[in-house]
Amino acid sequence: MSLDLTRVAAQVGEMLSRFKAGLNERQTHLQSALDTAHNQADHIDELRRKIAIASGKTTFLVADLVEGLDLHYPAPPLPPEFTVIATDGSHIDVDRHRSTRCYLINISSIVLHYGANPDAVLESHPSLYASDEDLTIAPTGAKGREQLVEGALLGIKRGVDECKRLAELAAELPLGSSSLALLDGSLILWGLEAFPDFVAESLLDKGFLECLTQVRKLNKDRKLALASYISYPRSTDVVNALRVAVCPYDPPDCDRYCPVGEKRGCDAVAGVQDRWLFENILGQGERSALFISQSSVVRKHYGEHRVYFFYLRADDEIARVEIPQWVATDKNLLNLTHSLVLDQCRRGQGYPVALSEAHEQAVVTMGDRENFWALVESSLVDEKMPNPSSGKSQSKRMRWV
Repeated sequence: MSLDLTRVAAQVGEMLSRFKAGLNERQTHLQSALDTAHNQADHIDELRRKIAIASGKTTFLVADLVEGLDLHYPAPPLPPEFTVIATDGSHIDVDRHRSTRCYLINISSIVLHYGANPDAVLESHPSLYASDEDLTIAPTGAKGREQLVEGALLGIKRGVDECKRLAELAAELPLGSSSLALLDGSLILWGLEAFPDFVAESLLDKGFLECLTQVRKLNKDRKLALASYISYPRSTDVVNALRVAVCPYDPPDCDRYCPVGEKRGCDAVAGVQDRWLFENILGQGERSALFISQSSVVRKHYGEHRVYFFYLRADDEIARVEIPQWVATDKNLLNLTHSLVLDQCRRGQGYPVALSEAHEQAVVTMGDRENFWALVESSLVDEKMPNPSSGKSQSKRMRWV
């Protein structure tokens, strides 16, 4: 039976009524946030101190400040010759209803060169994983605590593979070139918070961060920035800094002073997303001030790759651009990131064209998934190997009354 949209329509109407009722309150909170951001311009050092002593005492993630709150910078000029490289990935997860435990990761590689001799290379590289070492992550010298590489953990591993491929592409760039290495999504592997430390050591310390180190070292012979692009972000890190600013307590301590269910002093700016704030601060092509993520994953693992970020206005969108510390603290690399990300958005009608092409090359369709499993199962039959599957799987593939 198909979805009954008649019943859903009434629920959609109720949802929109609630949304309309909250618009005025949202606008009031947004204006309060803007006023606070402007009023804090002359008190940044004091706010930075208050944020530092509030660390671990708030129930929300607060961005650390670098230079200010409401600053905005125009885009630097483009270099005459430059290259943008990007990767993206898609995967076919382990299917417990199939006879064979395996997964596939398809990573795309995009190299776009601009200048007197423009060029483009678009490729994808599928990899099949089926060994015991591929299917689990285990702590050194301890059995019985293995984590299965599937679901959310497979998504994280795919992100690591995307970064590995990006580092390989970066190493192939010509000496003396000006380039941007671009990833889709966050540089922060948020999902690792749910797994044991040995998983973070394997995928983050010895994987993702090692790739960032390789890219950083390439700057000895070329100008190479690295960034990730988050379209339509829902982050509130910067607004949460404003919540600390208006908090009447010093130091702020949510658990001590603000019991759940009671009205809080910071509620005047709560419920506002960073994107809405910077829609009212940034002009076309401008970026915001720099901010620093205080994610527990970043503080614990990232070191020299500590994640900074800024907001960028490209056409009708406010995007979040994340960069490692070694890009943020190098003015030339920071300006290169700003100008090239903006240029990519303008070429891609509001979204970086390199990432758009990377997605197209990496995508695995439903038909691809069915063909993949058909190939695996037919190969088992050809080799006269057992090919059992669950009753649920067989039921889905057969028509019955």
